[in-house]
Amino acid sequence: MKDTYMQRKEDIVRNWYVVDAEGQNLGRVAAQVSMVLMGKNKPTYTPHIDCGDNVIVINASKVNLTGKKLDNKIYYNHSGYTGGLRERTAREMKENYPVEMIERAVKGMLPKGRLGRQMYKKLFVYENGEHPHMAQKPVEMKLK
Repeated sequence: MKDTYMQRKEDIVRNWYVVDAEGQNLGRVAAQVSMVLMGKNKPTYTPHIDCGDNVIVINASKVNLTGKKLDNKIYYNHSGYTGGLRERTAREMKENYPVEMIERAVKGMLPKGRLGRQMYKKLFVYENGEHPHMAQKPVEMKLK
């Protein structure tokens, strides 16, 4: 009987992917990017090891939100001080902080804890179509 394959940290091969978020729905982009960050798109996926790839998301400011989410969806931050709750609508986030909006969506789909924080560090989001990672020769990833 054959044992289950478990990947070792030394054998991990990390690729670089570029995702163009222009005209794509936020949740779909975040779901597919998080799967690649976790490594679930590889046959060598091992749950307790960060075996995912690096992902670059460009055109973050041109991502879509369906329905009435632009006005109804609210992002909350708290400073930790009394009365320090800050509320921002999705419209404000898209206009002023599009990078943070995509980062929050992806981070929420990653595992919680030390391993999830390690996976999150491989995400690079940029507001426009340019990025400084051309030396890594990233491959364009088509979203489904």
